[in-house]
Amino acid sequence: MPCALCSSDAPLIAYPVPGGPEEATAHICATCAEQIDGTPDPDHWRCLASSMWSEDPATQVLAARMLARLSPEHGWAQDLADQLWLGDDIRAWADNVPQDSGHRDSNGAPLMQGDTVVLIKDLPVKGAGFTAKRGTAVRNISLVPDNPAHIEGRVEGQRIVILTEFVKKR
Repeated sequence: MPCALCSSDAPLIAYPVPGGPEEATAHICATCAEQIDGTPDPDHWRCLASSMWSEDPATQVLAARMLARLSPEHGWAQDLADQLWLGDDIRAWADNVPQDSGHRDSNGAPLMQGDTVVLIKDLPVKGAGFTAKRGTAVRNISLVPDNPAHIEGRVEGQRIVILTEFVKKR
């Protein structure tokens, strides 16, 4: 089976496509994956002229995102992006690129709004008169926008601020 983006016969990996359906992946080669995560080689991505018409939504989203990255500097990419038609739900997915807020758990995993975390240490809660116990799950966290070391969550019915160094992502 060839790479969904460049049609290479290299071994494929299941590459996660965030911002859309849970566990959505596209089967792409290591070269495409490295360039999506790093610096893209514009000549490699001319393959998007055909792969952008794939019937696989995850492949369409990756193609749209790469065209958007390449468009400011390369006229051919802008031309392809202008030709690309996506359904409303696929366009919303392509435009929904999660931004790294800088919030990281104790293991360095990125934290997102709405994640569930687990406390890794007993934490005395100032002003509330109780201790949040180690192992307590804090669901649907909120990120403190101006401080990546803080998150907010509800423990025992109280909304508290928690230092990210004392949580791990579930």
